[in-house]
Amino acid sequence: NVLLQVLDDGVLTDGQGRTVDFKQTLIVLTSNLGAQALSQLPDGADAAGARRDVMDAVRAHFRPEFLNRLDDVVLFNALTKEDIFKIIDIELKGLYKRVFNLGYHIELTNEAKDYIAEKGYDIQFGARPLKRAIQKYLEDPMAEVIIKADIKEGDKIEVSFDKEKEEIKMGVVHQSAEKIPAGKKTKAIEGKKTPKKKEEEDPEKKEG
Repeated sequence: NVLLQVLDDGVLTDGQGRTVDFKQTLIVLTSNLGAQALSQLPDGADAAGARRDVMDAVRAHFRPEFLNRLDDVVLFNALTKEDIFKIIDIELKGLYKRVFNLGYHIELTNEAKDYIAEKGYDIQFGARPLKRAIQKYLEDPMAEVIIKADIKEGDKIEVSFDKEKEEIKMGVVHQSAEKIPAGKKTKAIEGKKTPKKKEEEDPEKKEG
């Protein structure tokens, strides 16, 4: 009933008589109604058939007077696996930045990223499961590595996928300090020739 007043009059009045002006306001409503029907459609199904199934679910849920006040119902295509891979790259950028600010680096193999994308792909629920998959398989284990492992600033966290165990593996690669061996350094100093000073000429020898 609240939305009916907003969509019809552009004004919302609460129980205390206060009003809120909704003029010049664009209202967008989202819903997962019909998602189950879409997930059961075969690949390559026509858009008209998909829209018909979704609208059947919408009409079964909402009253006609509410639907009659909507200007349009837009049907979005379900996310594909290619879309999920693009989204995971965006999410990982934020994770990389947070870890970099802590002083560490991350190296994630393509196999590990594919595994997380597969776990986070759900045609019915969209991209929300992907964020949970990143937290479960990357962020939480990585936090344990940072806390428990002997990790220092500049070290690298390697994330890979174990095909036999079908699980994510993490390891710490310590930053190697490049030092010149003492022997070589000493030898270089000892082997360096210093120019001899010219002997002062003896005045007596010069006169003779």
